[in-house]
Formats: sequence, structure tokens, C-alpha cells
Amino acid sequence: MEPEQRQETWDEFRELVNMKPDDLEQWLETEESRSAGQHKDGGESTGHASGRRIAGILRAKRDDLSDDDYAHMRKVVGYIHRHLAQRPSGDVRDSRWRHSLMNWGHDPLEDET
Repeated sequence: MEPEQRQETWDEFRELVNMKPDDLEQWLETEESRSAGQHKDGGESTGHASGRRIAGILRAKRDDLSDDDYAHMRKVVGYIHRHLAQRPSGDVRDSRWRHSLMNWGHDPLEDET
């Protein structure tokens, strides 16, 4: 990945992922987190697995991130953008929509404070 692409990815990822690694890891331990998203064969959801990886990326030194990490960061950015565009009406505080986004490191209620 070219340095310009890395910079753009870094900037978008850091803008959209608004949860700190400790907060994200704590969230991932909840039943709400485990039940959100699509589960393959009754196992861990894609978003839950992504959340664990996101926490690792957030803890890593930028120079230690691989092209694979940057590819995952692009996937996270795309998911968050698509999911934000599907915001349901009404109170989303305890919605699966919010829970799914939080698995991907973005708490939409943080944008409202």
C-alpha cells in the first residue's frame, strides 16, 4: 500500500473509530456485543471478531501496522460509513444497530455529545 493510501486510511479510521481500546474490549465482553451482528455457524459474529482486531490495531504502534492491518482498517471504515447511513428512527441507545456499530469500534452516541 502506498504511503498516501496509508495516511488516508489512518486518518479515516482514527476519525470513525471513536472508542478507546479499553472501552472496546470491555464492550466486547458484554452479552449485547456477543448477540449483535451476523453469526456464522453459531460462532463469533464478524463484527465481534473485527472488534478484537480493532482493539489490537489501536494499541499497536503505527509503524508496526502491516498492509493487512491497513486493509482491515479500510474494511472498518467502509462498514461504519454504510451502517451509519442506515440509522433507524427513534431512540437507538439499546438497538442492535448501535451494538453492531460498537463492535466495529464506533459508538454513534459519542457523536451526539
